[in-house]
Parts: sequence; C-alpha cells; structure tokens
Amino acid sequence: MKQIFSLALIGISELACAQLTLSAKANALFPTNSSSWKDISNTASSAYDQSGKNIAGFNVGLSAKISLPTSLFLMPEIYYTTFKNSFTEPVTNVKLEAKYNRVDVPVLVGYNVLGETLGVFVGPVASYNLSKDDQFQDFKENAQKQFTVGYQFGAQVQISKLILNARYEGAFSQDQRKFISNVAGKQTTIRYDNRPNLVLIGLGYKF
Repeated sequence: MKQIFSLALIGISELACAQLTLSAKANALFPTNSSSWKDISNTASSAYDQSGKNIAGFNVGLSAKISLPTSLFLMPEIYYTTFKNSFTEPVTNVKLEAKYNRVDVPVLVGYNVLGETLGVFVGPVASYNLSKDDQFQDFKENAQKQFTVGYQFGAQVQISKLILNARYEGAFSQDQRKFISNVAGKQTTIRYDNRPNLVLIGLGYKF
C-alpha cells in the first residue's frame, strides 16, 4: 500500500512539474485519395462510377504541448477544419459537393528528437462534421455519419516562437453520403464514398 501511495505521489509531482505551452496553428489541407460518385439507381448499362475533384482546404486552432519525462510530450489540439470534393453529374449537369466543415480533436504523443527544436508525433484524431444536408437543385444530400475517427503522424520544427508543422492524416472509417433526386416520379440516387486522407502543412506561433 505504501509503495502504491509513493508511486502516486511521484506521478502527481511529475505532472505538477510538467511544462505546458500553448500555440496557435493554421494548416493548409491537401486531400490525397480519390472519391467515388456512383449512380446506384439506374441499370448497369446507364450507371456510372466516377471520381470527383478534391479541393484543398485549411484548418485553424489551438495546440497544447505538455512535457513528459524522457523527452516525451503530450499534444492535445482542437481545430476548425474545412475542405470538400466536387462532382458534376453527367446527365443533369448539376454540380454536387461533399463538404467537410468539422471540429477535429487530435490527441498526439510525441518525442523530442532535438530538444524543443525538432519533435515527431503520432496519435488518434476525433472529428465531428458540422455540415448540414444541402440541396443541389433537385438533389438532396443525405449524410450518413457525423462522427469519425482517424489518425495522424508527423513532425514539427520550432524556431524561437515560430512552429513549422507537417503531418499526414488517415481515417479508420469511411464517409458515405447519398444525393437523391426525385423528378416526375423518377428517382436518381448517387452515392458518395470516401476515406478522407490528408496532407497538412502549416505554421504555428508559441505564446
């Protein structure tokens, strides 16, 4: 019992002595994988399965860095993120968009390779999609998932108060949406499938 109590005191004292810094960060986002827009309502002869156009986005947010023993650090963050994929439906010529306006919360564990100058990190990221179902002329969007989980890994360089940041984001779950049009009793359903993988490059400022 005394050993457990002693270990608890040591852990509390280390957390109390841990150094906490805050930073503001902004990143440019570049989607790297192809999305699929598939007509699932027509016959095999008239259906299609085509790729959409990725449109770069950005995110802005706050990052905390908590120093841990043996050059490790914990880096919880929160971002507002936006990007999208667009597709022009070949029959109606209507431009459809799968928009991502979301709140991202990465919780990253890192290692200081060269002190505070260079660090590498990895960890999960939870995302909540703020986008509502949109209307595109006769097409009504029906989003399937609002909450997804992914992962990030990357590195950052700190020069005085300036932070240079690069990371890769992958997804554990797929984003699937349907765009449905019902005109004169004829229903057209287009399914959007994507596993949004991103490259993020950005800057930060340490307070």
